[in-house]
This record gives sequence, C-alpha cells and structure tokens, in this order.
Amino acid sequence: MAGMCRLLRCLVLSSLVLSALCNGILYPRDSESRMIKNLDGMWNFRADDSSDRNQSFHDKWWTNPLSDTGDVMVMPVPSSFNDITNDKLLRDFVGWVWYDRQFYVSQSWQNQRVVLRFGSANYRAIVWVNGQEVMSHDGGHLPFEGEIIQSVLNFKGENRVTVAVDNRLTSTTLPPGSLKSRSGHGFHYEVQGGHMDFFNYAGIHRHVHLYTTPKVYIDDITIVTSIQGTDAGVAYSIVVKGTDSHTDSNVEVSVEDREGKTVSAPPSNRLQGNIVLRNARFWWPWTMKPDDPGYMYTLKVNISGDVYRQPFGIRTVKVTSNQFQINGHPFYCHGAGKHEDSDIRGKGLDYALIARDFAMLKWLGANCFRTSHYPYAEEIMDQADKLGFVVINESPGTAIKSTANMGTVSLTHHKEVMAEMFQRDKNRPSVCMWSLANEPAVNSQQAEDYFKDLIKHTKDMDHTRPVTIPGVGSGPVAQALDVICVGSWYAWSHDIGHTEVIQLGVNSDLPGTFHANNKPIMVTAYGADAVAGFHQEPSVAYTEEYQAEVLSEYHNSFDKYRSQFLVGEMVWNFADFMTFEDYLRPHGNRKGILTRQRQPKRAGHVIRERYLMLANQTSHM
Repeated sequence: MAGMCRLLRCLVLSSLVLSALCNGILYPRDSESRMIKNLDGMWNFRADDSSDRNQSFHDKWWTNPLSDTGDVMVMPVPSSFNDITNDKLLRDFVGWVWYDRQFYVSQSWQNQRVVLRFGSANYRAIVWVNGQEVMSHDGGHLPFEGEIIQSVLNFKGENRVTVAVDNRLTSTTLPPGSLKSRSGHGFHYEVQGGHMDFFNYAGIHRHVHLYTTPKVYIDDITIVTSIQGTDAGVAYSIVVKGTDSHTDSNVEVSVEDREGKTVSAPPSNRLQGNIVLRNARFWWPWTMKPDDPGYMYTLKVNISGDVYRQPFGIRTVKVTSNQFQINGHPFYCHGAGKHEDSDIRGKGLDYALIARDFAMLKWLGANCFRTSHYPYAEEIMDQADKLGFVVINESPGTAIKSTANMGTVSLTHHKEVMAEMFQRDKNRPSVCMWSLANEPAVNSQQAEDYFKDLIKHTKDMDHTRPVTIPGVGSGPVAQALDVICVGSWYAWSHDIGHTEVIQLGVNSDLPGTFHANNKPIMVTAYGADAVAGFHQEPSVAYTEEYQAEVLSEYHNSFDKYRSQFLVGEMVWNFADFMTFEDYLRPHGNRKGILTRQRQPKRAGHVIRERYLMLANQTSHM
C-alpha cells in the first residue's frame, strides 16, 4: 500500500507538470478518423542562381507552375539535392531552391480538417498551396505543419504545392555559419563558411504528408511514466482543439500492449489522468534485457470520434554523482556518434539505410548513439524505441564559437528548437538525455548566461531527463549540467603518431574532470581517421592499423574508471561522412569505424569485440 501511495504521488506531480506544457506536433498516423496521403516522389526543382539569389521572389515563382519559370529538373523527395546530379555548382549551391508538384484531394475531405506536414527542410522553408502562402519555418531537422483552409484547396481538380528552401547559415541559425566571398583574377563566388565539420546537405529531407483530422481533434498527447516495484504509473495529458467546449464527457483512454490487447481501460477518463498498470513490462535497452528489449505500449485516445494511438514505453532515468540509471539500474553506454549521411541521398530519409544502420549497430554490440549534431528523423527514432537503443538527442547547436552566435535572437531561436525537439520526442523511451549543443565556446560571461538560460528552459519543459553539452567539462556551465560529456583526441589532433600518450592523458583528464564536477562522465568523442584499405606495419596515421591501436589504448584507460564514475564511451564516428572540401579531409571525414557504405574497417572489429564483451557483462536483467 505504501508503495502504491508513492506511485500515485509521483503520478500527481507528473500531471501537474504536464498541464503546463505547450502544444505538440503528432506524427501522422492512420486511424478510424484520419486519412494520410504521402506526397513523396519526384518533384519539379530549380535553384535561384541569380546574382542576389532573390530573383525568384521578384518574379513570384510560387504563383504559377515552376516549369513556367524556365528549365526545371526532377528532384526526389526526400533527399538532399546536392549529390543527385553531376553538377558541381548545384552540389555547392548556397541560396534559395524551389520545389513544386501537383496533387489531388478527395471530395470526402471537404468536411475534414486538412493538414500539410513536412518532416524537415534545411534550413528555412516557405510553403504555398495554389499560390497562397500557408506556412513558413526556420530551422532544419525538425517537422513543421500547417492547416490548409478549405477555400485554398480544389476538391474537383488539380492542386499545386510550392516550397522554397534556403540553405544559408548565418550568425543566428543553428548551426551558425557565414557566407564568405572569394574574388580576384577575374572570378567571384560565395561559399558557405562555418565551424561545423559536416557537409551542408540541404533540401526536403524527410516525408511530406497531407492528412486529415475531424474538426474537433487531438492536437497533442504527453505521457510520463513512473515505476514502483513491478507496477507502473502512466500520467497522461491530452490537448484538444477545434471546440470551445473542452469537457471530458467524450474522452476515452485505454492502454494496449504490444499485441494490441487492452490492458487498462478506466471507466472514467479525463483530458488529464493517471493510470496504474500492475505487473507492467518495462522498456529496457537491449544489452540490459536481451530477451525482451524495447517493450512498447500504446495509449489509445478517442475524443469525440477522433482516434489517435500514441506509442510509449515505461522507463525511468536517474543520474547520481557516479551513475546513469535506467529503471533504477546502472546503465553503461557503449555506442557511437553518428550522422545522417550516405552516398547520393545525403541526409535524405532512406528506409534501407535505417535498417542497415541498426543492423550494424547491433553487430557492433552498441547499445546507444548520439544524434550528432541535430535531431534525426522520426523513423530512426521509432526503431531506437522498438529495438531498445538509448539515444542522446542533440540539437543543431554545433559550432557555437563566438559571442555573435549568442545574442538575444540566437538564444530565442535555440529555445524554440529545444521546444520543438521536446514536443516531437517527449514520449520516446529511447530518448534518455537532451544534448543542448556540441562543443560550444563557454569561456565568457555572455556564453555562461546563454547556456544557463538554455539549460533552465529545457529542464523547465522536462524534469524527467538529464541534460548535457558535449565538450563542456569544466566551469559554471558544466556545473549546471547533469552529465559531463567530453571528447579526447590524444595521438590525433595533437601528438599524432604517439599512441603512448593516450593513457597518460586520459588517466589525468578523467579523474580531474570528475573531481571538479562530482558528476558522472561520458566520453562522447574519441578516435582517429583511417582510409579503408590503407595498411602499414608499423602503423602510421590514416592506416586501419593506427586507428585500431588508438581505440585500444583508450579502452585500456576506460576500464580503469568504469566502476567509478565513467558511465559511457562513444567512438567518433559510426561511419565515414562527407564534409566541406578541405586538405585535412580526404573526401570527407574518415573517422568512421565503418566506411560510408557501412562496411567495417579493422577498427570496427576492435569495437565489436569490446562492445560485445561489455554487453555480456550487463545482460543480467
């Protein structure tokens, strides 16, 4: 009885927090009340290559079919536009690019609410339907949507959607950047500058959906779970729109198990409530419970006939001074930093690639990954939920290196991005920590104020998950974090060729960082480049042998601290990825333990041997 009372108190506290949350952006799901039309495919495409990159707006390209403006090409959606053609100018293009396509809507949709949703577009997007602007969005990697009012749509013939996408990075975007002009000796061109170490892939990167809801509809669902013994608490909050009467009389809520069987259907439900599940099945990382990882329930909600099914998992996260706990048990993260990056499609969504990546993560024995350095596609996150992978969910705030990136406008946008990330991924059990940025400059009062404000903003939204900023290991900002994530580049960025310095440096750095903060530490980046097929004995930099030796030296140091305060190790990187052209980047960044085609280098086998050993040590739940 005492345990149940504690569980109910936790549920009440959770629901009080839930009531203050803003509205979300639910993933389009089929149901008895909703219909979905996928607008992926071959779209018409054209880049605005005028000198000021704005001729398209002067000429109002959205008012007529894009083909009326001149030569167009076909462009697959989703994909990055950069590597689709053999045009070098298009690959490196900075500015506005335009897409359009035709579509039809059923006359049966006339009495429904119609919504147009983009999974992401990098980095600024403006959308028109039949020549009328319907929405715009700043920032890549996250979804946005808008309701299309009935008067805009043609229910008896052809409709046209037009999208303008701007890939330019400025001092106030995430990631920040700048345009640099190059001229002289009769030439002039502009290049995208910035500190981010990955290629500026752009375009419509994820699904485009047109979907319907009833006029009175479910706008948002938030779920927070708690555990007491073998029982679980499920606190939920539902936001309904489309009516002035938000009564509870037409609310039905139930919980279904993985097989679709109803396991809880309280007789009296409200828009906010608490459900207790007896003998619940918890969500576990696959290495902690290999026989039953990633268990997912579904919260089925029916509001006045609008039905939505929200997946969720039951798990808790807690951080102590030297542990990262999942469901009350210590969790040791062994994984990798990754990128959404592959041949031809760039950062475009590809189901085959998603399946291959998770197959190789499992082959490696990894149990976690970091969405470096931006939120990944929802379809990737779905697989992490279902397969039992822990995710450190990172914002696009990489390479914030100057006070120019920390002004009021930038902070406001950064807060908006964290809110969008939270609203998209708040119900995911795989998301166990928020990463607010990557390796920012924090050694100024302005930076300290900026990140402390951002940390507070994120914790005010979500009290259930810890926060971190990789690359911030000391100082006032580190003290405000829950987990200290650090990178280490001995025998690579400095002392290259001298692997003997690795253990000396790490054995000094890690204890010093722990004692300075009294918080658990993850090493979220370490490694070395290797060009696949380069071999030499004795090893030298860029050979597969050298990369493998670097990793092994780090592992010897990590083992000294795993039982003390080290709670994770994440090699950089899962696979080779494309970067801006640079003499230090031979056709991209080669720090992958896999090639860009997801084939293992020698280092991949080193990591596999280690991670499977670590997995065997923890698979006792």
